[in-house]
Amino acid sequence: MDIATKAKEEIESRLKSIEHFIEEKGLGSSYLTKARRTQRNVNLAIAVGTLITAAGISIWLFSNSRKD
Repeated sequence: MDIATKAKEEIESRLKSIEHFIEEKGLGSSYLTKARRTQRNVNLAIAVGTLITAAGISIWLFSNSRKD
């Protein structure tokens, strides 16, 4: 491995660790955590709503097909 590539990888590694530290401990980290939690909850609510809607439509279609 040549020196330039090795140096580049080392710098990128250090930058990633600094970015991670700032993300966890820096200004706004609590807001970021809350935003992630909120986004997760919204995604779960959408998924559950979609499943309930699909089940309701399928039950409705099956019940209508049996009446005919």
